[in-house]
Amino acid sequence: MKRFVALGFLMGLIGLVVPALAADSAKKSEAKEALKELQEYIGGWKGSGGPDKPRPGPRDPIWSENVSWGWRFKGDDAWLSMAIKDGKLYKSGELRYLPGKKVYQLTLTNKEDKKLVFEGKIERETLKLQRVDPDTKETEQITMNTAADGDRFIYHVAHKRKGTTIWRKDYQVACTREGVSLGKVDKKNECVVTGGLGTRAISYKGETYYVCCSGCAEAFMENPEKYINEYKAKKAGKKK
Repeated sequence: MKRFVALGFLMGLIGLVVPALAADSAKKSEAKEALKELQEYIGGWKGSGGPDKPRPGPRDPIWSENVSWGWRFKGDDAWLSMAIKDGKLYKSGELRYLPGKKVYQLTLTNKEDKKLVFEGKIERETLKLQRVDPDTKETEQITMNTAADGDRFIYHVAHKRKGTTIWRKDYQVACTREGVSLGKVDKKNECVVTGGLGTRAISYKGETYYVCCSGCAEAFMENPEKYINEYKAKKAGKKK
């Protein structure tokens, strides 16, 4: 009798765990697909920062800034990482998609190593993210977008005081994709992991595939058969 009770308990537990795992897997898949909307961010960028206005004056501060984006994977989990060299306020970040809230979440690390969490959505092909400073109660905003067929990456930083609707522009950074000035990247190559622009070749069993960043290269080498099969299945589906 005890065996039947134990077996019934085990089956009930499995009945609870399996749907939960399936739901979790579906959410991670949804998050990855949402992040693919920002695939053009992936790569290295050389930029120039300064006041957010059409024509900076001769005394306005101008600085050089390098930005790089890449995919990161851990099991079925996926997110984008951002590194900023010589940034005015920030030095790195992680961008995720939260299926439950239907928003993107960017966790930025500033130059004092403090983590700041912004959330928002894509509006008119621009990623718009905001946070409220707990001390000043000001709303801080970061907007990001690409231009020139994905060869330009621009982000703007602004804020507005509590109780007001007027945004005060802090600065902008306009970047050009690395290598563009030396010649266009062949945009026919597709990343075998994410489907984005493949910028680096990687070989497996005598065949050449392409990936868009070091994160995708690492994921591919950990389980090449998985990504090759998914890639070929997707290609076959497109031909139908």
